[in-house]
Amino acid sequence: MHSFDDFRAIVKTGEPLAPHVWFRLGGPAAYLARPQTREQLLGLLQRCRAEGLPFKILSGGSNILVRDEGANALVIHLESPAFSEINVDERRIEAGAAVPLTSLISHSARAGLGGLEILTGIPGTVGGAVRGNAGGRQGAIGQFVRRATVIDSHDEIQVLERDDLSFDHRESNIDEPVILSAEFELENEDPEAVVRRMRRIWIVKKENQPYGHQSSGCIFKNPTPDVSAGALIDQAGLKGARHGGAEVSDRHANFIVAQPGATASDVLNLIDQIRQRVWQQFGYELELQIQIW
Repeated sequence: MHSFDDFRAIVKTGEPLAPHVWFRLGGPAAYLARPQTREQLLGLLQRCRAEGLPFKILSGGSNILVRDEGANALVIHLESPAFSEINVDERRIEAGAAVPLTSLISHSARAGLGGLEILTGIPGTVGGAVRGNAGGRQGAIGQFVRRATVIDSHDEIQVLERDDLSFDHRESNIDEPVILSAEFELENEDPEAVVRRMRRIWIVKKENQPYGHQSSGCIFKNPTPDVSAGALIDQAGLKGARHGGAEVSDRHANFIVAQPGATASDVLNLIDQIRQRVWQQFGYELELQIQIW
């Protein structure tokens, strides 16, 4: 047992994680913390290091599959106002790591700032989106990031400027344990024009993705910008394939839907089946886009 007595107000033991992730699957966290300030967050990180306890950062939960046995770690849930502020200053908008992408996009559109609407329909929060350079065919979030505020491996708050940052296909060079916030530089545009683009993108996404189901974001990264993981899975004849209660979506093959009664093990087995088939048929080794806890 680890001691969090002085954090009793914000740390719970054996807390279920399934309600906090999009799949609604998986076991509990050994400890779940909800820090209300940066100071509390830093204190929790320092305690983990002192006691040799792993920690994981949870925000929107759209790209996480928790194993059935749960996570033997301190899961730090960033959700309070301290990690979800949005500030607009002329062409720049700063957002906390826990801000949902939907909220960031709508704020920027109302402020007459264009660019981020290309992310419409992509799940998740600012922190995860920046770390993984979330995006689609129209572009990715990294092109708009001007700076990022992080907590480094020595529990120090650092500001990474644009020259410190690099973004590639669904990845960035940010390897610091915690992202606190990011600042974006956008273009002044007519708010109505931005909203029209948002609507067009949303219509396409809604037609092609399994909204309203227990699932996550895309399971796999595209092997290259020109080769779609979803297309490879579809061409391998795996749309609708099942293992237990987990099923490859018949709307978009890069999504797995958890049917009633599904377990995290069902999803993991289906992931292995997909990777094996795509490797055998096309020679591509699919890399996970979701995190497995």
